[in-house]
Amino acid sequence: MPGTRKLGRETAHRTAMLRGLVTFLLENGKIETTYTRAKEVSALAEKCITRAKVENLQNKRYALAFITKEDVVNKLFKEIAPKYADKNGGYIRITKLGPRRGDAAEMAVIELI
Repeated sequence: MPGTRKLGRETAHRTAMLRGLVTFLLENGKIETTYTRAKEVSALAEKCITRAKVENLQNKRYALAFITKEDVVNKLFKEIAPKYADKNGGYIRITKLGPRRGDAAEMAVIELI
């Protein structure tokens, strides 16, 4: 279930961070972050992509409320979601990279397939 990890932050900070990461992932197609953040972001991004496959006003408003950039929402509905129209989930790949040098946190690359 998405949103169960606290990630060492208060609720508002955690929500803002995850919204920013989802926006950046949909904008660029690939990001590097810690493994636990990647797992949270993948659940939220897959939910956004699944809702964007049906283009109606309710889904567009949901995306605009969660994603922080309007041009990324347009990209989601016009380019990303039609690419996965025939696929039911599994739009995102997480690849582990190994520990980070500074604090040994497990790093991962999250990307759209």
